[in-house]
Amino acid sequence: MSKIRFVWVGKLKEPFFNEACAHYTKKLGRFYKLEETILKDAPGKLPPEEKVLREGKSIITKIKPSDMLICMDEKGAEMTSVELSKKLSQWTEDPNLTPCFVIGGPFGLSEEVKNVARVKLSLSKMTLPHELARTMLLEQLYRAGSILRGSPYHHV
Repeated sequence: MSKIRFVWVGKLKEPFFNEACAHYTKKLGRFYKLEETILKDAPGKLPPEEKVLREGKSIITKIKPSDMLICMDEKGAEMTSVELSKKLSQWTEDPNLTPCFVIGGPFGLSEEVKNVARVKLSLSKMTLPHELARTMLLEQLYRAGSILRGSPYHHV
């Protein structure tokens, strides 16, 4: 079974996001072995720029040599669910590489993290709350896995 890693900044605070993420994590776990790393938000008293830098340094320490970093960023490439499924198939083909999806905190990702990423992916051109982005990413990865397996979940 192929593996997918996630590095998230911040815990899910709203119960409905916890439930939605748990739902899609469970479904996605049928297709892939999942590994999740949750990092603490930077202290609230810091200015946004400093928060992003601190969180970025924390993210970098959690990246493994085998990780193929995929940063979620509003300026990243947009793709359809079918296109994502094809990419996911490619990303999980190499047994020496593990796709590692990263979502930063409320102020996004540092340039240092973005520069390490092999892929910058956008869920929307709009700015999304990081809790919603996490939920949407998990759902889209489950949808991509369903497409690859011919499941009726995705209706064209």
